[in-house]
Amino acid sequence: MPDKKELEDKLAQLRKEGEERAAKKLAVKLNLKYLSLTTTPISVEALTLIPQEVAQKAQIAVIEKKVKKLAAVSTNPQNEETKKVIKDLESRGMEVSVFVVSPSGFEYVLSYYKFIGKKAEEITGKVKIKKAVSAEEFNTLEKIKTVLGQQEFLGSNAGDILEVILDSAMATRASDIHFEPSEIDAKLRLRIDGILHDVFIIAKSFYPFLVSRVKLLSNLKLNITDESQDGRFTIKFAKKDVEVRVAVAPAQFGEVIVMRILDPDAINLNLSDLGIREDDLEIIMSQLKRPNGLVLNTGPTGSGKTTTLYAFLKNVANSEIKIITVEDPIEYHLENIQQTQVDEEAGYTFADGLKSIMRQDPDIILIGEIRDKETAEIGIQAALTGHLVFSTVHANSSTGAIPRLLDLGVKVVSIGPALNLVIAQRLVRRLCKNCKIPTPVNDDIKNKIQKFLGNLPARVKKETYKEIKFFEPKGCEVCNNTGYKGRVAIYELLAMEPEIEELILKQAGETALHKYAIERGMTTMQQDGILKIINGLTTIEEIESTTGPLEW
Repeated sequence: MPDKKELEDKLAQLRKEGEERAAKKLAVKLNLKYLSLTTTPISVEALTLIPQEVAQKAQIAVIEKKVKKLAAVSTNPQNEETKKVIKDLESRGMEVSVFVVSPSGFEYVLSYYKFIGKKAEEITGKVKIKKAVSAEEFNTLEKIKTVLGQQEFLGSNAGDILEVILDSAMATRASDIHFEPSEIDAKLRLRIDGILHDVFIIAKSFYPFLVSRVKLLSNLKLNITDESQDGRFTIKFAKKDVEVRVAVAPAQFGEVIVMRILDPDAINLNLSDLGIREDDLEIIMSQLKRPNGLVLNTGPTGSGKTTTLYAFLKNVANSEIKIITVEDPIEYHLENIQQTQVDEEAGYTFADGLKSIMRQDPDIILIGEIRDKETAEIGIQAALTGHLVFSTVHANSSTGAIPRLLDLGVKVVSIGPALNLVIAQRLVRRLCKNCKIPTPVNDDIKNKIQKFLGNLPARVKKETYKEIKFFEPKGCEVCNNTGYKGRVAIYELLAMEPEIEELILKQAGETALHKYAIERGMTTMQQDGILKIINGLTTIEEIESTTGPLEW
């Protein structure tokens, strides 16, 4: 025989099923739609349109808001109190669609009111850091661990904990925050200078509250846990707003969260701040002065392509020209530049965006990424018809961008005339200025360096590298004992010229293009990296981990 608990559960299930049948009948009687709330998303922002006390008394709540259109649920839309609330919403210019729900379903909706604080704007869309980021309090991983581990702090709510995590991420210059649940707990990790660091273990029982808080801030659906969701919110600081892009995905032991911090200071760079060598900078400046043509940037995700292209835009922007972008997504907002965002679900692709942009009479266009034939062809045609176009394409090297365009189906006769410059880049960690220490250079390495410098193109100012001095990481509190603080880019520039155009027309492979470019004076990313080693900016280990074994 079933035990008492099983009988109670069975009776509760029968009662619930009876309530749902009654709600369906009422919906049919009133010529309205019935709604089951087991899989229906509930917007906390929409709930704020009706105070909880009013919702409970009138048995009506708003669960979705799209501009002026509202979806409301009620156990009995014919109730006089319910009608008053609907009339009040309509008097505010709202268009209300009412759905019939069961009493237990409505109680489920009411349970979401606990996520609403005193002010709705403090719940969704933005978070205000109560105090300025304290370099003394959160500037090292050890200090963050200490604060999060304090006994009195462990009793704090999810909002306070998240605020400390965000504060800590900003103070340590983290680019990403990772929450990774396991079978017994969850882990907080920060990505600093491209490397992930374990920071804190979060109790399994507390983790769902932290997930809910992140979802609320990002305006994501709390009751959807088996699908990926993307959102964003803003951290409000005294002197700036920092956007946070959020990606939530289902995993074996709970939802995994990655939060990308889009600090506007990270892209507030001039060309001289990028770490570009003086001779390469001269090439770039000459190309940016051209009125038309295509400038491509290649490299993997996280290699600094966006920062470089934004620096280009800042350099060329002025009141006499119009600059429009089409991006996916818009990561940083730029002043005096019109930015548009791809929306695949709405059918607004890079190609559609480009077609629309071309009707806006732009002088300069930024295409976030060339990823298909149509986008590539429109971008190249724009470059050929009087527009300066900046974009990115996935390739491992500057010369690799040519075969990539051919793979996408671009006509070979269009590539050479359209292209002005192809840049390949990677990011390597920069040695901590506070603790880096000189390291002896043996005769073998000195001889290799002298030979290396002698083989460089004439345009490279070799006098800059006369003093050969290597440094190695030590580790201190300033750099979280890693020996590195910040990152610097290494570059490879392929400027178009008639001979390379001829090779493209002959559909020469990447190897042939690369060999010819070097013969014509191109410096590779690895060569640029070696020069940065000699200048004491980074280490052999960093360059080899990015470009492979050194070829002196």
